[in-house]
Amino acid sequence: MLKPLQNDGLTRIGVFYDGNYYLHVSNYYNFVHTRRSRLSISGLHHFIRHQVASECGQDVRHCQIVDAHFFRGRLNAQEASQKGNQLYYDRVFDDILMNEGVVTHYLPLKHHHGGGYRHEKGIDVWLALEAYELAFHKQFNVIVLLTSDGDYVPLIRKLNTLGTRVMVLSWDFEFTNDDGQRIVTRTSQDLLEEVTYPVSMHEIIENRLSKNDLIINNLFVPPNPNRFRYQEAGVEGQEGTMDNNGNENLEDDDTPAYLLHGEKESSFIHSLKAGYGFIKYPPNNLFFHFSSLNNAEFTELREGDAVRFTLDRNEKGEVIAKNVELVLASHSSL
Repeated sequence: MLKPLQNDGLTRIGVFYDGNYYLHVSNYYNFVHTRRSRLSISGLHHFIRHQVASECGQDVRHCQIVDAHFFRGRLNAQEASQKGNQLYYDRVFDDILMNEGVVTHYLPLKHHHGGGYRHEKGIDVWLALEAYELAFHKQFNVIVLLTSDGDYVPLIRKLNTLGTRVMVLSWDFEFTNDDGQRIVTRTSQDLLEEVTYPVSMHEIIENRLSKNDLIINNLFVPPNPNRFRYQEAGVEGQEGTMDNNGNENLEDDDTPAYLLHGEKESSFIHSLKAGYGFIKYPPNNLFFHFSSLNNAEFTELREGDAVRFTLDRNEKGEVIAKNVELVLASHSSL
């Protein structure tokens, strides 16, 4: 336990999110971990206040988040408008952040060497510059970074010269995705050695989940089995778990309630892969497996074919199409 801060005033906390990293970790808990739930922004802020109070030996009421910022690259408006309801879901997530007092910082995704691969460029530099400038002007007592990237070591050293304590919330985990690829997430050791308060979130969560710890339980969005999860299109080429359609799901607060009702739905095949495909169905395309076909062979299907199906959920809680029936002689041009 460190000595309490010398002043008797407020401990001013600034929080800075590496947005891609936050969504990567949130996907892990939603799709891979037994928790099967997303990270909650409000729950994270509640945890941060208690963690800072514990580390600094202060009453949690004297530890307040006075500034929070979220940084991420995303599609421009034209590209997002070509991805169904992408613009709407961008706005929904902005509303979640806005309701928690988080300022958003976005840069357009850049095309890699003029090709189709898009990636973030400049986000980490922007985060570092904003964090240092705001720490200087607003005199944060503690800055909290949600990241695992060793590229932020120079930022932390600069913050140390200002006398600003730095806390890093990081997660280490690994798993095998649906394609058999091993995904490993590890926090930079150089990063952990520079910060004042390194917080291994994966260890804290595992140690305290079994104890029904309210602060830890509040880190996750409560599940609602009667709702579809709304989704934001994922960044191409980024590491992380995604749903079967390559999308990253966002939090479940205030989502449209599309209920599972067991009745036959109608639409058309959006795309076909090796043994599975996707059916066009707002707000996102529905995954279906060849074993779900009732009246046709998978090799008979073509993109644009009209189909009927029922809605179901897979073991991960994602909405999928089952009992898929080809509407014969259609080969729709939709």
